[in-house]
Amino acid sequence: MSEHVVCSLGDLPAGTARRFVLDDVAVAVVRCDGDVFAVGDRCTHQDVSLSEGEVDCDERTIECWKHGSTFSLETGEALALPATKPTPVFDARVEGGQIVVRVP
Repeated sequence: MSEHVVCSLGDLPAGTARRFVLDDVAVAVVRCDGDVFAVGDRCTHQDVSLSEGEVDCDERTIECWKHGSTFSLETGEALALPATKPTPVFDARVEGGQIVVRVP
């Protein structure tokens, strides 16, 4: 596992996602208020970037902008069709005002 500082917490507005490529792994980093999440930046239905989708902080989900599949930010589980497979979830935390993500 390797850890990466991806940006400062203040550089990622609440309710948004941003794509980062860490050790050749595309990751969507999402901020919901003071919480941060990191999931695979690929819809499992088609090869579409999840970081371009809508974030629902109340439900802790991200929606694929192309076909509406929704994924849990906490578990990666596909919650709405057409996706049926989960997206990977990575450890993300705030440390010293910086967002740190761990990838395999």
